[in-house]
Amino acid sequence: MILRLFRLIACQLLLAFACAQAQASDGIEITRNIIEASEDGYRLNANFEFQLPHGLEQALQMSVPLYFTTEIDVTRPRWWWTDERAVSQRQTVRIDYDVLTRQYHVRVMGSLQQNFTTLDEALSMIRRPSRWLFAPKGTLEPGKTYNVTLRMFLDRDFLQKPLQVNAFNNADWRLTSNKKNFTYKAE
Repeated sequence: MILRLFRLIACQLLLAFACAQAQASDGIEITRNIIEASEDGYRLNANFEFQLPHGLEQALQMSVPLYFTTEIDVTRPRWWWTDERAVSQRQTVRIDYDVLTRQYHVRVMGSLQQNFTTLDEALSMIRRPSRWLFAPKGTLEPGKTYNVTLRMFLDRDFLQKPLQVNAFNNADWRLTSNKKNFTYKAE
């Protein structure tokens, strides 16, 4: 009897661990994170890997726009005080579906909109965004090393209020990446 109970508990723990691992792998993964110095300033060259959960696909098909926000924080470490924040920027991309034209629209907020016929093409623009100018030239001091934190998430703050309440109770609406930390030596 005790052996049977022990086996049952062990199986439940293994199942819970497997479910937690599967749920963790369903988020957004940052597969590329490179900062490039250009004549205009500093650009982020990043790639993100994720699959849109079924619930989000359904919401998109019902013309509910989804917003994906990328955050970058650049700090300079100091031994004598807290780290100095050099740059803290956000970029939000909106994706929506037009039922009448049967097209997906993707727009970087404050920029032009692009239209796509398939969801995979539209998501490709979000997964592999163009090089984002996140800081003008002269913001970072050449030769200094900076700590960079990068993350992407489904931004529920842009949703309509009734959807925000539902989004907090539904796991499909918690699509996010872990924070990716790396260092960058300014050029």
